[in-house]
Amino acid sequence: MHLNSAPLKIGIVGGGPTALLMFKKLLDHGDQNISVDIFEKKQLLGAGMPYSRHGALDEHVTNVSGNEIPALFSSVEEWIAKEHLHTLNRFKVDASHFNDYKVLPRLLFGRYLSDQFKALISRAKQANMVVNVHFGCEVTDIIDDEQAGVCHIVHTNGIHQFDRVIICSGHHWPTRHEGKVKGYFDSPYPPEKLAHRTDHPVAIRGSSLTAIDAIRTLARANGTFEKSENGDLSYILDQKSPNFSMLMHSRSGFLPAVRFHLEDSHLSKDAVLSADEIARVMAENDGFLPLDHVFKRNFLEPLAAADPAFYAQIKDLSIEQFVEKMMAERERLSAFELLALEIKEADRSIRERKSVNWKEMLAVLSYAMNYPAKHFSAEDMQRLKVSLMPLISVVIAFAPQSSVNELMALHQAGVLAIVSVGDNSEVLVNENGEIVYTYADASGKKINTVYQTFVDAIGQSHLEMKDIPYPSLLSAGTISPAMLKFNDQLLAQKSHESGDEKIIKYADGSYYQLVTGIAINDHFQVLDRYGATSGRIYMLAVPYIGGYNPDFSGLDFGEAAAKLVTASMFPIQESLEDELLT
Repeated sequence: MHLNSAPLKIGIVGGGPTALLMFKKLLDHGDQNISVDIFEKKQLLGAGMPYSRHGALDEHVTNVSGNEIPALFSSVEEWIAKEHLHTLNRFKVDASHFNDYKVLPRLLFGRYLSDQFKALISRAKQANMVVNVHFGCEVTDIIDDEQAGVCHIVHTNGIHQFDRVIICSGHHWPTRHEGKVKGYFDSPYPPEKLAHRTDHPVAIRGSSLTAIDAIRTLARANGTFEKSENGDLSYILDQKSPNFSMLMHSRSGFLPAVRFHLEDSHLSKDAVLSADEIARVMAENDGFLPLDHVFKRNFLEPLAAADPAFYAQIKDLSIEQFVEKMMAERERLSAFELLALEIKEADRSIRERKSVNWKEMLAVLSYAMNYPAKHFSAEDMQRLKVSLMPLISVVIAFAPQSSVNELMALHQAGVLAIVSVGDNSEVLVNENGEIVYTYADASGKKINTVYQTFVDAIGQSHLEMKDIPYPSLLSAGTISPAMLKFNDQLLAQKSHESGDEKIIKYADGSYYQLVTGIAINDHFQVLDRYGATSGRIYMLAVPYIGGYNPDFSGLDFGEAAAKLVTASMFPIQESLEDELLT
């Protein structure tokens, strides 16, 4: 129990999936002497952007199934069994043939999450926890009053004071040209803006799940999908859109891999390195956690147990050599030839309930390395981003079967193609207001193509500290930019002296690499300009912590972060619970 007579007042900024998981952890903790205020700028709790009409239409589906998500008030299967028939009919879901291994339409999943939030709030109030939800309430500033030891949340309807503030504001899509340049879209969201006839070629930047969202909406606005008696899917172009087509511009030229059966549906949450191991390894390596150690512990070792034959093929390879081997195998085929093979592999995996082990272990690695990544050296973080992350981003996207089947149908209809544009492509708006996509093809020839419609669909970008929409956090120095120390200080010094603006010399004379977002500690507490934390403000908003959390996304990540936040708020109780569990 919280020992003070006055309740610990907690403010949560945002009411989406991360806020839902955070609220559940606070409720599960069992401390009734707290109060929780939730500030949501929309009128719906739980769904956030991805699972509401701000991020999805009826055609968009989740890339996770019910058995893969953290436990909430009830399971997806239990909820579906009780949902209104007209809602299930709208989304073509048959409750009698549904189970927790199936993916859902995103809007339906959003209803599930919203109902879970309502149920948890009801349970909290029954337990005498004070809960206030502020709908239609946009937070415009957060002020950390160090002298008074409190925080203030400033919003469109007033100002509230709290002991702790947890920022769960979710996705953010800055605009560059949208609304100013006709046909230019800085993101595919909300998708209604793409749901209209487009009788000309469309450029799509990226080939991620975000790109698939745009493709599914554009395709339906300009044609129809039809399924034959034997189950084959085809795409029929609308007669009023004879010139419609879509070209994905991908850095690597790869499409996301297809969902398969996961042996461990929660991706080995217990695989995260313990604090003791991290401390021991850092002590042995000049204060750094080596990326090679994490790769060995969270990829190679579990792979050796799960798939000894595959492990034998790659056990002696460095990270770079492993990535080169896996990428080379993908490069042997065109993107859609590879996709056709992966569809068959995934179908077999799901039918036989047998994992594709190396892909699953790569997902485990991505999950497990996220939290200790802030302890990498600057050199290792660069290795991660340049070498390992491009493979991870392709392989563990887990594109749903229905999505990739539509991609194949569109490609076979001659409506969808993909081109590799490398790292130096540009999208420019010329003096005539035309959208020009510029890149070099495989032969090095420069390509300049003018498009009437361009959709930036590379997914959520890692944003900089200056993009945070709470001015007092910036002006007061409550937050600071994320940075990583170099292992090779002499080399870093030379790069700094040669003008590399991303390398800074710190007050102690050491050299650091600036990375995206803000600095946080292991409990997601923000660090100020002096590297200290007040302990009052927590940052769980994905776009602003990408520098220290290179692949922070998904409900599993949100649940783990919420547990760390709760542990820092109630350290004595959490340690006692851990001892009891042990």
